[in-house]
Amino acid sequence: MLRLLSVTNFATIEQLELELAPGFNVLTGETGAGKSIIVDALSLLLGGRADVGMVRSGARQARVEGIFLLNGDLARSINAALAEYEVEGGEEELILAREVNLEGRNTSRVNGRIVPLRLLSALAEHLVDIHGQNQHLSLFRVREHMDILDKYGGLWQLRTQVAEKVHRLTEVRRELDRLLTEEQELARRVDFLRYQVTEIGAANLRPAEDEDLVLERDRIANAERITALSDHAYRALYDGFDRQESVMDLMGQVAQDLAQLKQLDPSLGQDLEQADALAHQVEELGRTLRSYRDGIEYDPDRLQELEGRLDLIRGLKRKYGSTVEEVLAFAERASTELEELCRSEERTGELKSREVELREQVGRLAGRLSAARRDAAKRLAGAIEEEVAGLAVQHANVDVDVSQTDSEEGVPVGAGDPGTYSAPLGEDGVRRYAFNGTGIDSVELLVSLNLGEPPRPLARIASGGEAARLMLAIKTILTSSDRIPVLVFDEVDAGIGGRVGSLLGRKLWGLSKSHQVLCVTHLPQIAGYADRHARVVKSTSHDRTVTAVEVLAGEVRVTELSQMLGSDSGVTRSNALEMLEQAARWKGSRGEVT
Repeated sequence: MLRLLSVTNFATIEQLELELAPGFNVLTGETGAGKSIIVDALSLLLGGRADVGMVRSGARQARVEGIFLLNGDLARSINAALAEYEVEGGEEELILAREVNLEGRNTSRVNGRIVPLRLLSALAEHLVDIHGQNQHLSLFRVREHMDILDKYGGLWQLRTQVAEKVHRLTEVRRELDRLLTEEQELARRVDFLRYQVTEIGAANLRPAEDEDLVLERDRIANAERITALSDHAYRALYDGFDRQESVMDLMGQVAQDLAQLKQLDPSLGQDLEQADALAHQVEELGRTLRSYRDGIEYDPDRLQELEGRLDLIRGLKRKYGSTVEEVLAFAERASTELEELCRSEERTGELKSREVELREQVGRLAGRLSAARRDAAKRLAGAIEEEVAGLAVQHANVDVDVSQTDSEEGVPVGAGDPGTYSAPLGEDGVRRYAFNGTGIDSVELLVSLNLGEPPRPLARIASGGEAARLMLAIKTILTSSDRIPVLVFDEVDAGIGGRVGSLLGRKLWGLSKSHQVLCVTHLPQIAGYADRHARVVKSTSHDRTVTAVEVLAGEVRVTELSQMLGSDSGVTRSNALEMLEQAARWKGSRGEVT
């Protein structure tokens, strides 16, 4: 429950603390006194939209704090939500705070620690349900009727499963559409890649092959010059020229001279060995040059072949890279992409199969959900009729219509069940219905408030007061199993006269047996049933408007109810006392100690 709400520098409120009791709390006061401002402050505390216009004129910051008492399952749910944000929870108490600054910054705190705003919103789902002014108008929005039905029937888990399957199906269809849309472009890309891979593969390139080919080409192209030079070098080593001795002859003479010198000076032995080694090297070089010279051959056919091969490589390098290695790397990348694109055809087939599978799964789940909704719709209609009868709507006839729209592109539902679904059977003997994340159904609340009239769309036949009573009836039905501990009703009596006020007071007090209820009201008939009655007062101080709140009891409460009846006279005070006594007797008859 909400034990204390503290509001500072918020709109016309300078400083206000509102202590709430368990059970049924009401706020009363003149129009414009600031009752709804208190509800707005609570909404801000629970993650509502912040605006610098909320900061009281002359102040730098607005602040709202709330202390909630926890127990049992609520404490576990709250602590689990806090654990996700690494915030320490408590066993019995939760303190929330929200600050709005003129600079536009706003700060959220839980148990004194700064937290993201989304955490306050997450906690609000466990703590408070605010039913604002004219929220009964939501009954005129048909799209919200399904939410009412699913909450009543406890169908959110099944509906979530349907939504998850529909989301997967949507993703599969989106990818499939993309692949089919790109099919022609992909085909062109595949052909182009296949040509590139084939062209490079047919060349059968080797790394650095072009360098080797250039060397061989230059050798053949310069065969005559190479032969002459190598022959000249060989002759210089072995044969000599004219009267000039060869290198081999000279090296032999050097060796003989060193041999004789060694006999005269043994220290030259090492030089003799070096001369012998040089002679052997010259001899080996000569043999190499001779072999090289004899192997040189001018082959014009081979030269033409080499030029053709080099032209082919140059052409590939112009297209795919500056070196043979880059061309081969390009071919590898193209081959990988080609393989992936070829797999996209397989992927298309997989997606088509997956789409069929998911459509069947969605159909089965949506069929279960639809059947559950039809069953819940009958129970909800009866429950609403019973509740509104207690709110002076004696002849209400309610129908919660659950319908479907057939579609060839829809999901298969209800095969072999002709009595349940209306869509025609397809050629495969299956009915198909349009669907979305909520399933295959459209839900609309149809009402007749006059005896003998058939149910019609609510927006056509209900007044504001009747819609408010219907919404309160629905709230009563839904909150009976709702685990949210605090319910706030901001002027739920809009459009309702005093004649029905007492009935509304009883309904709201009845809700307080399982929830803490806070109601902003203008009707004394409702306020008379409160367990705690607080009055919001607007006054002026130092040329400033100030909003304050005071808890009423005894004669002060009688005076407030009397003034709410129109004047503080003997007659109205007598009526106010009678209201309080009547409410006390009624509550006492239901086991309430007064």
